[in-house]
Amino acid sequence: MPDTSIGLWRGQERSSWIRLRTLIWLRWVAVVGQFAAITVAQRVYHLQFELGLCYMAIGVSVAANLVAIFVFPQNKRLSEFENFLTVLFDLLQLAFLLYLTGGLTNPFALLLLGPVVISANVMGLRATAMIGGAAIVLVTALALYHLPLRTEMGYVLRIPEIFMFGNWAATIIAIVFLGAYSLRISSETRSMSEALAATQMALSREQKLTDLGGVIAAAAHELGTPLATIKLTSAELIEELDDRPDLREDAALIRQQADRCRDILRDMGRAGKDDLHLRQAPLSTVIHEAAEPHMRRGKTIHFEEGPAGDGGLQQPSILRMPEVIHGLRNLIQNAVDFAHANVWVETIWTEGQITVRILDDGRGYPPHLIGRIGDPFVRRRRTESDRKERPEYEGMGLGLFIAKTLLERSGASIRFANARDPAHGVDARAEQRGAVVEVVWPRRAIDARSGDHAVPLGRNQPIEI
Repeated sequence: MPDTSIGLWRGQERSSWIRLRTLIWLRWVAVVGQFAAITVAQRVYHLQFELGLCYMAIGVSVAANLVAIFVFPQNKRLSEFENFLTVLFDLLQLAFLLYLTGGLTNPFALLLLGPVVISANVMGLRATAMIGGAAIVLVTALALYHLPLRTEMGYVLRIPEIFMFGNWAATIIAIVFLGAYSLRISSETRSMSEALAATQMALSREQKLTDLGGVIAAAAHELGTPLATIKLTSAELIEELDDRPDLREDAALIRQQADRCRDILRDMGRAGKDDLHLRQAPLSTVIHEAAEPHMRRGKTIHFEEGPAGDGGLQQPSILRMPEVIHGLRNLIQNAVDFAHANVWVETIWTEGQITVRILDDGRGYPPHLIGRIGDPFVRRRRTESDRKERPEYEGMGLGLFIAKTLLERSGASIRFANARDPAHGVDARAEQRGAVVEVVWPRRAIDARSGDHAVPLGRNQPIEI
């Protein structure tokens, strides 16, 4: 097996390998089509060409398929280099068959686009460029050198030179356009898939942390009273003599409370209880929880909160959703990363919506990237000052994508802007001259007391496993 970790292929291995059986099936379809086309051309239209060599070219594909079937298991998945060799083999086999049957005068020359499109969808840029370059060279060679097709009477089938040039130009343009188009679409699809997987992992981690915190808080709440009673009663028993009759009641109480602890632990089980009070919290509490990991990173985070205008609306209690906490945490982290000294988190609410704005005093977003913020794997060329300021930062844009995806899942809309740019209409003070992120929820989407997801209050219920 070739070494796929050297030279041109280093770093190009992909997790989305395709099965060998898929390419074998496609090659069988091509073999049947080639055999049918040659048979019809020779028997129905009585065209004359090197029939033996044509069947030999088709036989090579058949032999390659049989070897692949008997040598490799059906579930084998091809690496990048193995995909490249397989597609290149099919391209050369088809080009040789076209050389024997008229070159670009053969209307089936358009099938040369197939290997290029396949490589663009399953391989990286380098491999696709090599396949596309090979296809362009072969098309040019077939336009100049090929065995002509002859009729039954021996006449050579020719097309005008202008049409030959048109076929060549159209095929070259199609190779470049379809290859680039397919590569771009597959690259974006793959990037989005990887980014969504990272988002799901982040959400799963945040959910586990939230559940763990809920179980710990519920255990402390439920076991606090009986354990305190046991401690107090035990302390009293230590001070008294063992044969004192007045200690019987205390001993009975110890037994009673121990039984109660046992019952609580049994109810909590492996999953714990769904604590209704832990599923909601005041808006400011959730904001502080999201910002807490970044409070001691050398930047000052200022919290400002209040109802819009002069209204006297009470602060809303919102759902403690992992999506909201992790999304806001990523946005605050990004602001802290790029701020010079200060970050502001402003919370505003009205009867109909809840708004959180995160501002900093940094340089803001690069103007040419504002329209792409929130896309996964967006990077800009780093300057020397960037490397000195944050040598560990790679700038992939994945954190903002995760934050945007999670917050939008919770019902929010997000806007990115620079405070210093008057075109964005950001109302900010002079010191807040950096980047601005505005997250707006319809209040009914996250309000825990009313709306679409109101949390009922009452006795905690055991979680059904």
